[in-house]
Amino acid sequence: MVLGAMFFYFILTENLLLFILTCVSATRGGIELADLAFSKESSEFKKGLQAGISIGIGYFPIALTFGLLAKTSGLSLSETVLMSLIVFAGASQYISLSLIAYGTGIFEIILTTFIVNIRHFLMSTSLNEKVEEDHLINKLIYSFGITDETFSVVATKEGPAATGFLFGVISVSYSSWVVFSGLGHLIGANLPQTLQESMGVALYAMFIGLLVPSMKKSVKVVFLAVLGAIFNSIFTIGDLMAQGWAIVTATILSAVIIESVEVIKRNRSVRNES
Repeated sequence: MVLGAMFFYFILTENLLLFILTCVSATRGGIELADLAFSKESSEFKKGLQAGISIGIGYFPIALTFGLLAKTSGLSLSETVLMSLIVFAGASQYISLSLIAYGTGIFEIILTTFIVNIRHFLMSTSLNEKVEEDHLINKLIYSFGITDETFSVVATKEGPAATGFLFGVISVSYSSWVVFSGLGHLIGANLPQTLQESMGVALYAMFIGLLVPSMKKSVKVVFLAVLGAIFNSIFTIGDLMAQGWAIVTATILSAVIIESVEVIKRNRSVRNES
């Protein structure tokens, strides 16, 4: 439904633009300008679709796994698809499954996923310099589809990114994520009950798979993960706060401490150099 509305608005915008340009060019004695604008926008959309195919293929196993885990976490098919339709953020959706399994409250889930997605502010700010000038409503629509993968494709494109290109990239990636999430749930529903119950371990395996590559690249990530685990263990084992708030508090505390240490080290190095 959301994707259909997106396509509808895009086609409506194209037709409106074509109409306006046709009137202008007709006044000047020709319709070449309108034809050129329409073909250019259509071409950019096709380029976006082609660029988004690799993302769609890459989302296949991740979205499929999410659907499987959503089934074992107790979500229905409609809830699984609705989460992918509305949230469209892999890391946040996986974390939400873990928090839902713990019986965490809604506010803690929203706050945790907000913290995870803070990086989207930086990505959106960067892309704002890359994309062409357009109406605010268009930017609001395609900003919903910004993920790590779509950001990488658009940011590395040569020259400015047209609105049509962004809609093409996001349409493929968004469709892939939603469709394969639902397909994963359907597959999970047909698995034997014992296998469905054991799939809960896959959620922790997924988090480890996401964490280890980052830990190999940066020592700071290692300290961040260890410190966060220590804080979370203290809060939960000591029964100081609920599981959801323990995760949120541990994340914030560990991030603040690690970044504070980084700032202190940077200031010391600057003083030594001077």
